[in-house]
Amino acid sequence: VQLQASGGGLVQAGGSLRLSCAASGRTFSSYTMGWFRQAPGKEREFVAAIRRSGGSTYYADSVKGRFTVSRDNAKNTVYLQMNSLKPEDTAVYYCAASYSEILTATRNPTAYPHWGQGTQVTVSS
Repeated sequence: VQLQASGGGLVQAGGSLRLSCAASGRTFSSYTMGWFRQAPGKEREFVAAIRRSGGSTYYADSVKGRFTVSRDNAKNTVYLQMNSLKPEDTAVYYCAASYSEILTATRNPTAYPHWGQGTQVTVSS
């Protein structure tokens, strides 16, 4: 599967953005999808994951209650709605596809064999 993330940009603190990740191929619904982010000088960190059917989601504590992950399997797309953005949310955001259905395992980047190219999110104070 090939992944293409989009929707990043510059936003003021407290604002919102919605990221999209479009997948190629007919097997999108076979994957657990995840979002990660990486700020300059920091390791890539888990943000959120959603199971194949979209029925279960999992979030990092730092974004819980502010970010929402969803997917539309008919459109081969996963979304990350980001509200109440903070300057510390500034990072390059990546979408990724995993074969694992164990959401706690999908916190680990090594669970994802397929990655998109990343989209920059910058939150100004």
